[in-house]
Amino acid sequence: MSTKTDNKTPAPTWSPDVLRDFAAAFDPKLEALLSKKTDIPSRLKDAMTYALLAPGKRMRPYLATQCCQLAGKTAGQAFAAAAAIECVHCFSLVHDDLPAMDDDDLRRGRPTTHKQFDEATAILVGDALLALAFEILATGSPKEANLGQMVQVLAESTGATGMIGGQAADLAGQDQPPSIEKTQYIHQRKTGCLFSAAAKLGALAAGAPDAAIEAMGRFGLQLGLAFQIADDLLDVTASTDQMGKATSKDATAGKQTYPACVGIEESKIAAERAAKQAIDALSSFGPGAADLQALAKYAISRNY
Repeated sequence: MSTKTDNKTPAPTWSPDVLRDFAAAFDPKLEALLSKKTDIPSRLKDAMTYALLAPGKRMRPYLATQCCQLAGKTAGQAFAAAAAIECVHCFSLVHDDLPAMDDDDLRRGRPTTHKQFDEATAILVGDALLALAFEILATGSPKEANLGQMVQVLAESTGATGMIGGQAADLAGQDQPPSIEKTQYIHQRKTGCLFSAAAKLGALAAGAPDAAIEAMGRFGLQLGLAFQIADDLLDVTASTDQMGKATSKDATAGKQTYPACVGIEESKIAAERAAKQAIDALSSFGPGAADLQALAKYAISRNY
């Protein structure tokens, strides 16, 4: 696939069936990790399983495994990183859906965790999944990986300077005048940081050199931004059935989004720009990066 730096991203050669096939193989392994823990209180375990194995794209674990393969190792080398990043992502969704946060009743086409169980259980599920992520990373990463660096990447991307900080800024920005600076800050942290971490963790699991880790991290960040801008647009243009969650909530809640700041057409341009920057970040990897580059194009052309 071409990575020339013109004004258009390459035509996609990637299908969402790739993610479906990946999830079909990945989810049973993820379930097996949780099922081995026989000493978790039954209601908490049921709720953790409900949240972790809800139907989803599994884009972040896919990204981790693909970056590991791009760095010359097998997908299995990055399984612990992939499972850890999905635990963190699911933790964030469970907490985001709570009444004190985004107050959502529907997620991935099903009742949110606090609706299916209760609020206290949902809070504990999020806490438990976050702890589980670091346990999986610590115990399952390959011996040749730099575990300390992997833990640091996951912690920083998750914490107050990463995703959680982005959620705090998102809440603080509600009902404030639309600001592209605030929106970019929120998107970089709330979404971009975890995508970047997924890519870096995959590279780290493969023992990749610093330059490759940095390039894959830039790819992940821009992919995350493209994905989030596309989500902003879908909240305006897609149906609840398409998205598997309530739509038009961003405007109702007064959230900082690209459409609120610059309108739909400029938002589409911003998404294209982020996708192109993601593609360009992998230009030095040659044809081996074609699938990931096509994924960046898919991120902004999807309808759910």
